[in-house]
Amino acid sequence: MTYDLILQGGRVVDPSQSVDRTTRVAFSGGRVAAFGDDIDTTGCPDVRDVSGLIVTPGLIDLHTHVYWGGTSLGIDAAEFCRTSGVTTAIDTGSAGPGNWMGFRKHVIEPSPVRILAYLHVSHAGIYGFDKRVMVGESRELMLMNPVDCAEVAEANRDLIVGIKVRVGLHASGTSGTVPLNIALQVAEEVGMPVMAHIDHPPPSYEEVLGMLRPGDVLTHAFRPFPNAPITGQGKVKQAVLDARRRGVIFDIGHGKGSFAFKTARAMLANGFMPDTISSDVHTLCIEGPAFDQTTTLSKFLCLGVSLPDVIAASTVNAAMAIKRPGLGSLKVGSEGDATLLRLEEGRFDYVDTTGEHLEGHQRLTSQGVVLAGKWWHPT
Repeated sequence: MTYDLILQGGRVVDPSQSVDRTTRVAFSGGRVAAFGDDIDTTGCPDVRDVSGLIVTPGLIDLHTHVYWGGTSLGIDAAEFCRTSGVTTAIDTGSAGPGNWMGFRKHVIEPSPVRILAYLHVSHAGIYGFDKRVMVGESRELMLMNPVDCAEVAEANRDLIVGIKVRVGLHASGTSGTVPLNIALQVAEEVGMPVMAHIDHPPPSYEEVLGMLRPGDVLTHAFRPFPNAPITGQGKVKQAVLDARRRGVIFDIGHGKGSFAFKTARAMLANGFMPDTISSDVHTLCIEGPAFDQTTTLSKFLCLGVSLPDVIAASTVNAAMAIKRPGLGSLKVGSEGDATLLRLEEGRFDYVDTTGEHLEGHQRLTSQGVVLAGKWWHPT
């Protein structure tokens, strides 16, 4: 068999197959065509020696805002993915049912990288969040549009993976859990999961978790106080443990204000690893403190999480969260996406959303991307 592209000499880390070793990966027809040491390179027009690099399944960033030009938060997905090694960006509620078709036609369909989305239950999504104007779209319940949200989600199942809602003082004012209740009704109607944002109370972390179902996602899960998942004594709250047993998914969603080293250290010390690690990248945090997905992953490496566990949280775990098992893996037949990373040793400064700095000794950087079985760009 002749392949379109073969990567050889790299350290392949694919948690979906429990693989962490030097081997080859071959691509053909837009998919992973072969995996292993005995791949024949004869006749392949693009055989790349990636010695010294780490080859992973294409990274999935479960929380991004990439409705560029349509909302003030939106960044350019292609440029972000080039620098961050991301092959699938999941937009989380930038668009609602009132502006979804513009997002689909003008951003998602022309995009060279895969964009999937959680559809916001609010009519126009996150429409007014900028440096000077910050409108919590869930504050005004008149903007909740469950009927149209369900219809749009049903008609766009190829791209929509769930329903997004934002609750908390900044996002929903004093509406409490009412917007979440509306989003859950939509999710039940269309058979999709919810991703729930949480910021300052009200509502409380415990209230939100108590409403989430198996497969629903709580993003900003390692928030600082208030509404942190730990007690003042550094123990994981019982509601958090109960929700994990129930099958709720805990996502990082770093962003501008939603990740603290103090919280992460306590959670990890208690053996509580997030299910997924995501950047929540948007215009207000792409220049810090989140920066990009590789920086977010690097922070967890520097907090003591193993490389395979960090990669799993941005590949196979994220793919399972959005119910797309063809992503996040280098198994034969999977989508032909891969990320090339370099693991650098040195002294690197990291900062969280509270302003705390951490000196780390490792850093992941993107060195290239394979999209649909073809090399997408040099570094």
